[in-house]
Amino acid sequence: MTSPQTIDCPRELSPGLVVRGITPPLALRDFKLIAFDMDSTLINIECVDEIADAAGRRAEVAAITEAAMRGEISDYKESLRRRVAMLEGVREEHLAQVYRARLRLNPGAAELVLACKAAGLKVLLVSGGFTYFADRLRDRLALDFARSNKLEIVDGQLTGRILPQSWGDICDGAMKRQTVLRTCSLIGCDPDQAIAMGDGANDLEMMDAVGLSVAYRAKPSVREQAKVAIDLGGLDRLLEVFDSVD
Repeated sequence: MTSPQTIDCPRELSPGLVVRGITPPLALRDFKLIAFDMDSTLINIECVDEIADAAGRRAEVAAITEAAMRGEISDYKESLRRRVAMLEGVREEHLAQVYRARLRLNPGAAELVLACKAAGLKVLLVSGGFTYFADRLRDRLALDFARSNKLEIVDGQLTGRILPQSWGDICDGAMKRQTVLRTCSLIGCDPDQAIAMGDGANDLEMMDAVGLSVAYRAKPSVREQAKVAIDLGGLDRLLEVFDSVD
C-alpha cells in the first residue's frame, strides 16, 4: 500500500471528526482488515457493568471499568478478574436479558461493517468482554473473526471465574495486539494495511500496531493518540476519511 502524505497537527475534517498524521482521502481498498473493540465501540454498553446490575453491584463494578478504560489501572487482567468475581451467582438468563434488552449496535456500526466487507476487508471483533455477546455479534453481523473472554457457567449460574481458552487466559491489551497481528498474518495482510477502532486504554496496543488507528467517542488518552477521532455521530463517519469511490 502506498503510504498517504502525512500531516503533523490534528485538524477537524468536519464537526466531531478529527484526523492527525494522515491526509484524506485515503482508499479503503488499500486496507485488508478492520478490527473492532466491542464494548462502548461496536456496541453501546459495557456488558460487565450491565451484568453486575443483577448482582446489585453495578456501581462498584462500573467504577473499576471506568478506571481501567482511562488507563488508571495498569493490570487489566486483574481488574477484569475483580469485576467478574463480583458476578458470582448471576444467572445465565440475565446475560440473555442484557443482550435482548440493553445491548444495541452503536450508530453506523452495521453500515461501516458492510462498507468494509464490500471493499474486500476482513472484519475482526477483538474484545476484553465476553464470548456470550461477541459470538452473537459475530454471527449477527457476519464478521470473519471474534476473540473475547469466556465466563464460566455452572448449573446456569456464573461462578465468578473466566475460563482459559486455547489462545490464553484473558484478552487484554497485549492479546488484542497479538490477535490483530496474527490475523494479519493469517490473511496475508501487512499491519499497515489494517485498521483498529477502540475507545479505551486497553485498545491502545492494537491501535499502535496498525496503519490506521480510530478512536470512537474515546477516553482522552486514546483520542490523543489516534489518527482518526470520531467524537460525534456514528462509526460510519470513518467513511468520510476515504475516497467516495470506495
